[in-house]
Amino acid sequence: MAEITTELVKSLRDETGVSIMQCKKALEEAGGDKAKALVILRKKSADIAAKKGDRELGSGTVAAYIHAGGAVGAMVLLSCETDFVSKNEDFKKLAYDIAMQVAATGPKYARRENVTAEEMEKVREVFMKEVEGKPKDIQEKILSGKIDSYFADKILLEQPFIKDDSVTIEALIERATQKFGERIKLSHFTRLSA
Repeated sequence: MAEITTELVKSLRDETGVSIMQCKKALEEAGGDKAKALVILRKKSADIAAKKGDRELGSGTVAAYIHAGGAVGAMVLLSCETDFVSKNEDFKKLAYDIAMQVAATGPKYARRENVTAEEMEKVREVFMKEVEGKPKDIQEKILSGKIDSYFADKILLEQPFIKDDSVTIEALIERATQKFGERIKLSHFTRLSA
């Protein structure tokens, strides 16, 4: 086990933004391995976000991003529980980054449950033709993979973050939930182009 130094804890905190105690516990659980501690913190951020999922959202911030040249822009409403968090510069930066993501990628839906049953069925029908003739036992797996691939760039929360493709937009929001200790939700987005 590697020694857990103050510098190591500080480095992990600077990288993740979560509390010193959470960073120290993750490092202890990982035996001093920073890479493993990062994985532990990411897993815990999803768990924390799930636990806070039913809390009331009473505040938030609107962020806008206009791409150079002014031909594309996006606005995002990122909601949270309190004014304290909504006024935090890191929270505002997260909303801005998500607005930039929307402007760059042009997603159609915020989350998978926003896809209408009608559209899902149309996509399913198209891909059913492609899997005809394949063995019956693997048709559903192939079909599911094709549908997931089709919607991957159309669902904002499932997209890889343009500044760090190792993390999705949903994971960014989960990390913020862990960092701020409040439920955070992408409430609305819109994209405009000339």
